[in-house]
Amino acid sequence: MNETTSDQIVIRRSSARRKTIELLITAILILCSLVAVLTTIGIVLSLAFEAFRFFQKVPIHEFLFGIEWSPQTALRADQVGSSGSFGAIPLVTGTLLISAIAMAVATPLGLMSAIYLAEYASSRARSVIKPLLELLAGIPTVVYGFFAALVIAPMLRNGGESVGFSVSSESALAAGLAMGIMIVPLISSLSDDVINAVPQSLRDASYGIGATKAETIRKIILPAAVPGIAGSLLLAASRAIGETMIVVMAAGLAANLTANPLEAVTTVTVQIVTLLTGDQEFDSAKTLSAFALGLLLFIMTLILNILALKIVDRYKEQYD
Repeated sequence: MNETTSDQIVIRRSSARRKTIELLITAILILCSLVAVLTTIGIVLSLAFEAFRFFQKVPIHEFLFGIEWSPQTALRADQVGSSGSFGAIPLVTGTLLISAIAMAVATPLGLMSAIYLAEYASSRARSVIKPLLELLAGIPTVVYGFFAALVIAPMLRNGGESVGFSVSSESALAAGLAMGIMIVPLISSLSDDVINAVPQSLRDASYGIGATKAETIRKIILPAAVPGIAGSLLLAASRAIGETMIVVMAAGLAANLTANPLEAVTTVTVQIVTLLTGDQEFDSAKTLSAFALGLLLFIMTLILNILALKIVDRYKEQYD
């Protein structure tokens, strides 16, 4: 009986230690989650506070619907342009234009390469091609900027002149092409993983009723992988919207309101960097406008995420 009682005491102590350790681990995990949540809340509140100070100086309707961006305010009230122009429409259109060009380049290249790697490539070819493709993701963005400025832009300008088009030395098309090449590995790698995660039983069932490989990919695998592919496209679009260096070096700083990809444009992120470069006074509308742009960029990304979640929920399917 004494031995039994002793064993029970040991078991109870061991169980108590396990519960204590589990509670400690749970507390650490909750703390880590709270850090991420509180950091996000802090970022949003800091942006909102400074943006509110900006909107006290510049009307919000002028910022959201103005078509001129010229934040270079004068030092004295009697100087020309002392009030500045803070219309964000040219920056938003430039951001969307370059991002659209990048996604138009990266989406087909990324998806096609993912389908090839997942369904057609041999194991030997995959072991060579996939690391080389993902190597593009490790190249610094400033290198892509150099490539766009020194190779893509002159090639577009010379090609346009040969057929009678006037192409600016800094253009949205040059920046979009370089950015599209940069985000190809992002779409390809994530889409490849998603396609490989589709159950093999679906492929076998499709082949069993006489479908070809192309038909199986088009009608079975891609519909099953739509939620994951949509997620990869969302991540790539967010990456394109937030890119700065390529735009600075290939598209320029001119806030032009245009839909012509052959002209120079700028983006929201580039203007944020420009406004906060050097010594700044955080009492001027010029400096505070960077926070308003940051809040606008956050809202754009949030809307993009919400739309992507709705797309995923609409096409999501469960497979046993």
